[in-house]
Amino acid sequence: MSRMLMRASNVTAVYAADDGRDVPAVDDVTIEVPEGQIVGLAGESGCGKSTLGNAMAMIANPPLYVINGTLEIEGQSIDLRTLDPNANRRHRKYRGDVVSLLPQGAMNAISPTLKIRDLVVDVLRAHDRNYAKSDAIDLATDRLKMLDMPTRVLDSYAHQLSGGMKQRMVTVISTLLNPKLLIADEPTSALDVSSQKALIEMLLAMVEKKIMSGVIFITHDLPVLSMVTDRLAIMYAGKVIENGRTEDLVHNARHPYTAALLASVLDPTEDTRTKHVLGIPGSPPNLGNPPSGCRFHPRCRFAMDVCTTKEPATLAEGDHEFACWWAKEHPRQSVPMEVSHA
Repeated sequence: MSRMLMRASNVTAVYAADDGRDVPAVDDVTIEVPEGQIVGLAGESGCGKSTLGNAMAMIANPPLYVINGTLEIEGQSIDLRTLDPNANRRHRKYRGDVVSLLPQGAMNAISPTLKIRDLVVDVLRAHDRNYAKSDAIDLATDRLKMLDMPTRVLDSYAHQLSGGMKQRMVTVISTLLNPKLLIADEPTSALDVSSQKALIEMLLAMVEKKIMSGVIFITHDLPVLSMVTDRLAIMYAGKVIENGRTEDLVHNARHPYTAALLASVLDPTEDTRTKHVLGIPGSPPNLGNPPSGCRFHPRCRFAMDVCTTKEPATLAEGDHEFACWWAKEHPRQSVPMEVSHA
């Protein structure tokens, strides 16, 4: 069994609304990353994936506040709360070499007036103002060679690079300090298939070469996650409702929401041409006033009376965990998947 690299425990984050209320976006979430593994975090838009990523990366800024949570990584225990005025100063020393974030839209973060080599220097000097320019360029050059990427891109401007190359370069730059954990938020969105493949292969190579010890890969693209991840965690309405080995979740979903997500996307199988995707009825709940009981019950075709009144406890079958009343009533039984064919 792999050694545990990171455990984020009981993370709760809220957004301060204009009317003075706190709207929860992440509700008492615990997630783990084994050493040397890529953990996927999936769910519909608005389920809290990116907010959880920002909380774990320690970059939450108002109106987002982390009101509870601890990050245990490499023997360190880090308080993730951001309510006190010194939180940013406390967290700053962990960013970049302990945890690094590759944010959404990272490929558009490169200034059009800077060469890539200048961005490298700026990023490294943000962590150590005395970083020599020559040392920064040498580090980036060696990293590109290690990953079989052309070093000439260091002399390029952003407009001279394709979208896929810009994304790969930002990924390289965000990991120059060899972070223990990389949190990659929608890294393949807006990329064509070949660029997605190149980025995924690069991430796998970076883990293999121990540039980072683990990755959290955030996306709603389940086919991508099934190709690249070792484990999956599924979020719904601010909570993780199922997690386990990727193969287990894809072939033995124990929560109806996971099964519905899988049925709502096309996967590259032999029957792709005849399979119809099935949308999930309804829409995610308002987290300012979530449903009682299981938050998925208004959209669930397996909902029972207890689902509407009592929140399900987390159950486990081996290292496969899920929170569902239907699963409790049907031990070791996969959720029946709805499949529509032409």
